[in-house]
Amino acid sequence: MTNKTIKIKQVKSTIGASKDQIKVVRALGLKKKDQIVEHIASATILGMVNKIPHIVSIVEE
Repeated sequence: MTNKTIKIKQVKSTIGASKDQIKVVRALGLKKKDQIVEHIASATILGMVNKIPHIVSIVEE
């Protein structure tokens, strides 16, 4: 059983975002624009990314 990882990049500032969206960004471990974090591609993480597609993107290698 392989755990595929994904890299998530914050592409936009959270200024002007709702409090719930900011909480999702922080829960992913992102603090600054252009920061990249790596997570296991679980349904939970992908759901979080789908909540804020205008703030984050999945980085392709």
